[in-house]
Amino acid sequence: MRSVLARNIFCLLALVCSTLVLSACASDSNLPPPSFATKSQAYGDRAYRLNVGDKLHLTVFGEENLSGTYEVNSLGQVSLPLIGEVPAKGMSIGSFRKRVRNKYANGYLKNPKLTIEVTNYRPVFIHGEVKNGGEYKFKNGLKIRDLIAMAGGYTYRADQSYVVIVRQGYPPARLNLPSTINVLPGDNIKVGERFF
Repeated sequence: MRSVLARNIFCLLALVCSTLVLSACASDSNLPPPSFATKSQAYGDRAYRLNVGDKLHLTVFGEENLSGTYEVNSLGQVSLPLIGEVPAKGMSIGSFRKRVRNKYANGYLKNPKLTIEVTNYRPVFIHGEVKNGGEYKFKNGLKIRDLIAMAGGYTYRADQSYVVIVRQGYPPARLNLPSTINVLPGDNIKVGERFF
């Protein structure tokens, strides 16, 4: 009697585990393809959006004491001399420059001329079935295969046919490999596990 009960419990546990594994597998396979993978954006994603951790160099011509390097803080703002906290999260560099210029022009400087450039992008992340998952420094032109190589390559359990990508402003998406899409700062990549 005990052996029958033990066998039934084992079968029930095996059924539950296989259901969980298949549902986890199905959840990644049910994700849509990325909406940012259009032809116009596959070639460099030109409209880069600022986010927490980006470092910017501001040059205000003729005003050396206002020029310097500043970081987008945890609230998504940049603290600048005279004008204080300026919202930056989600803005393009051009839009942010226009906002800063308008704030300086509003009672502080007459016809301010300034430039803003990103000096240090926020990191990218990779996890799942790679040998050394974690945070990696962003480099221009970084592809998913390059990021996987930086993470030590695939583990023996990796499903090498796709990754799940989470990008600012977009829902999680399944991206089939190989892919020519560039990795952007802040991207979070998950390499899934194959089950068969």
